[in-house]
Amino acid sequence: MLEHGGRLRRAAQRYGIPLDDWLDLSTGINPHAYPAPAIPASAWHRLPEEDDGLEAAAGAYYGSTALLPVAGSQPAIQCLPSVLPGARVSLLAPSYAEHAHAWRERRPRFFTAHIHAAEAAVDHSDIVVLVQPNNPTGAHFERARLLDWHARLAARGGWLVVDEAFIDDTPAASLVPLAGADGLVVLRSLGKFFGLAGARVGFVFGPEAVRTRLEERLGPWTIGGPARHVARVALNDTVWQAAMRERLASEGERLTQVLSAAGLGAATGPSLFKWVQRADAAQLHDALARRGILVRLFEQPAALRFGLPAGEAGWTRLEQALAECLGAPRDTGWQGVRHPPPTTATDSTQ
Repeated sequence: MLEHGGRLRRAAQRYGIPLDDWLDLSTGINPHAYPAPAIPASAWHRLPEEDDGLEAAAGAYYGSTALLPVAGSQPAIQCLPSVLPGARVSLLAPSYAEHAHAWRERRPRFFTAHIHAAEAAVDHSDIVVLVQPNNPTGAHFERARLLDWHARLAARGGWLVVDEAFIDDTPAASLVPLAGADGLVVLRSLGKFFGLAGARVGFVFGPEAVRTRLEERLGPWTIGGPARHVARVALNDTVWQAAMRERLASEGERLTQVLSAAGLGAATGPSLFKWVQRADAAQLHDALARRGILVRLFEQPAALRFGLPAGEAGWTRLEQALAECLGAPRDTGWQGVRHPPPTTATDSTQ
């Protein structure tokens, strides 16, 4: 099993700090999670059914009906190597480690986000796998360039696999509207932007043959009835989505300013997290943990990833801890808008 963020219980045990006293910034999950609606009793008592409106809601939200619901992106990541043909596999690195783990038996090659390295990977691969925007570095490629790479790969029977786990705050950058075309597979989930990681709901977008083979391997009822109900409501709630995109944009900018004011230099990443390379990343990670703040540590290269605090108390605590650890001033001069919680659209079937 690979290392992931969010292992708060282990950190609490290691540092002797009670769970409730931690500020967990280690996951990149939206701290302002979608307010889950009440779940009807039938969702618990009956087997999940495909005509409950989830697929239609997902098609409208993502912009394509060429989809397969899955229990988060992870099952698809693990099964894609058994579905997609191609001997020469290249993956963006550093990136979400589960992709490299899934493709390890094909001895993949790795390329950096430098454009020349990426272009070479496209020219010499049958399958190219990347995360857009990348986790943890935040690197991203122009949509037009991705379209070109897909066209070049597909022309010779190759595949572009794009994990868009963190793209919801910039939906126009998504490749999902092209789903169904040969040579393209796109992964999406409700874990990050909607903050519903525990529901384990995701979607694979791709050609029908790929979706059919995945479905055969994953079997029926990949998503439970209660999770399907919550996901359908969240995907239909355009009012909440619009307000949340605005809020996350503001808070992402604020996090960049906080880290810069603390002396951490340039931070990269989407609204939900920021990534900072530092030679002393392990020491700073430990210093913050001793103050009950958990961030994500990366060893190669040495770096830290910071998620968003959930409220003003968390922001103040982060600024204070960084000042104590780095000797930086606490006042960031932040003048951004303090956003109230987004409202939710009415759903008559809740």
